[in-house]
Order: sequence, then structure tokens, then C-alpha cells
Amino acid sequence: MIVKNQTVTPHFILQGLPIHPEHQYLFYTLFLAMYLTTVMGNLIIIILILLDSHLHTPMYFFLRYWISMIMTNQTVISSFILRGLPILPDHQPLFYALLLSMYLTTVTGNLIIIILILLDSHLHIPMYFFLSNLSFSDFCFASVTMPKLLKNMQTEVPSISYVGCLTQMYFYIVFGNMENFLLMIMAYDRYVAICFPLHYTSIISLKLCVCMVAMSWVFNILFAMLHTLLLARLSFCEDNMIPQFFCDLSALIKLSCSDIFINELMIFIIGGPIIVIPFLLIIVSYVKIVCSILKFSSARVIHKVFSTCGSHLSVVSLFYGTIIGVYFCPSTNNSTVKETVIAMMYTVVTPMLNPFIYSLRNRDMKEALLRVLCKKKN
Repeated sequence: MIVKNQTVTPHFILQGLPIHPEHQYLFYTLFLAMYLTTVMGNLIIIILILLDSHLHTPMYFFLRYWISMIMTNQTVISSFILRGLPILPDHQPLFYALLLSMYLTTVTGNLIIIILILLDSHLHIPMYFFLSNLSFSDFCFASVTMPKLLKNMQTEVPSISYVGCLTQMYFYIVFGNMENFLLMIMAYDRYVAICFPLHYTSIISLKLCVCMVAMSWVFNILFAMLHTLLLARLSFCEDNMIPQFFCDLSALIKLSCSDIFINELMIFIIGGPIIVIPFLLIIVSYVKIVCSILKFSSARVIHKVFSTCGSHLSVVSLFYGTIIGVYFCPSTNNSTVKETVIAMMYTVVTPMLNPFIYSLRNRDMKEALLRVLCKKKN
């Protein structure tokens, strides 16, 4: 058995508040009154919500849960230490410059796609509406982790506050899952366009596009909020080292010294299907597409279909390949280094490559860029 904590100090000295001895009783009375007010006020709200049937609504249920969570939270640490990347100190400046250039490329590439789709009316169709949302999600997804990683590479103690860690985890879940949902929606869009070309405009209407994207955003925001609230109720003791360069949900749960059964149950019940179901639907969509195009003997039609779907297939392979490598094929030897490298792939490399994949393999995007540049020259 490996003993994690070998501290032999029997106790710690808390410095306390910078209060003069003559003011000690005054502040003691003040803090006691504040604490009693806090306890009584929150208990009154909880009791009222329990006793009054008019308050048995979702809003007051969440309010009661939030107050109970605040009153029972026993977290004793104020910050976490991010282990960061397994890089030698001599190579630190080189990797810092490399990661900074990758992040700037990610931001620039995704913003160019968003601006092109907004400015060029030829791109105001469902496929590019979904692509603009994917680019926005990629831009935000990279921005959740990369600035903090770059900052920590310049500091001796790569720490993040408790609140900052929960905030980073929340947005990481939102934008990471959003890309998952958007890839599923884009696969459905390609399926309808290829298998039902004559009915495409009637099936994939503007109302349906907005509805699918809006529902995806709302669902992922609520899903991330659920896991953030469940994590906030946990206690964290002496071990505050996160073996990653960002606040990962699974890593934080492992650090907790509380009962994590509910957290793991929610990940199994909701988290697993959120990744598996969209992936299976994408596979089903492309199986149907392949079955549909095999009916045509024309090589030109088959080539056109695969050129249309090639960009999306490349992004799907890159995104799900790295996720499967981290969460479904864990290694026992040197797993921390492997997980860190693969996490870099889907948090940094994938959002950076997506604009290149969609622009270099997409004739519409190239023509839109030329039209926008020509307008500016004229």
C-alpha cells in the first residue's frame, strides 16, 4: 500500500483575523450573530418550502437543494494544483511558444469561419449554420483550458482556485458535449441531403435547425450544471493535486474524500449515453448513406458524396478517436502521460484542425473567402 500523506505534524496553527485584543469580543459577537442569522435564515427557507404546498415548484426545490448544499459543504481546501504537461524544464519555452501558436491558430481559424458564414449569403444554409455553431463551440472549448495552461506554464506553482476549477469544469462540459451534439446533428443533415434530396428543404427547415441547436445548448448547460452542483457538495481533504492540465470531472471525483456514489451514478446513467448515443447515431447515418449511394453505379456520384461528407468524417474520427482512447481504452502503464497527451489532442489539436479540414476540403468556403476579399478590395 502506498501511503499518500506522510505528514507527522499533529496539528496546524491558524493565524486567524488581524484583530486587536481589545476588539476581540466585539468581533466575536458580530461573527456569532452573522452565523446564527445564516443558520436561522436558511433553515426558515427550507422549512417554509417543505411545509407550504404553494412552494412545491421546481424553482423552490432547486433553492432548497442549493441552500442545503451550501450549509453542508465541508471543503477544506481553497485551491487545486494542476500537474500540467509532462515537459522537462529545458523544453518549457519551446512548448510554450508551440502551444501559444496553436491556440492563436485555433482562435483565428474558427473566427474566420464564423465571420465568413455571417458575411456571405451563399453560406446561409443549414449545413453552414451548424458549422458556425461548431466553430464557436471549438473556439470556446479551447479557450476554457488553453489560457490557464499557458499562464501556469509561466508560474512556479500551477494552481487554480476552487471556484475557478468548478467554473472551468462547467464550461468544459458544456462546450465539449456541444461539439458531440453538433457532430450528430451535422451527420443527420448529410443523411437527409443525400438520401432524401428532393425533400431536404422541407425536412431541414430553418425552424428545425434553430430548434435542434437551441435544445442542444439548453441540454448541455443543464447537464453541466447538474455535475457542477453534485461536485460542489463533495468534500476535498489534503490531496489537491489534479493529474491533468485542466479541471477534469473524473479527476476531481477521485480526489474527493466524500461519498461519490451519486456522482458516479449520474456519470454512468447520463454521461455515458451522452457520448455513446450520438456516436451510434452518426454511425447509423453513414451506414444508411453508404447503402444509399451503392445503389448508384456512377463513380461521379459516389465521389461527390464522399467529397461532401469527407470533412465531417475527418472531424468525427479525430474527435471520437481521442475520446475513446481516454475514457474507453485506459492503459495501466504510464496512464497519466497517455491521458494527458490524448486530452491535448481533443482539447487543443481537434479545435485547431477543424477550420483547416472544413476550409481546405470545402469549395464553398474557399469561394466565400474569395468573394469577401474581393468585396473589400472593391
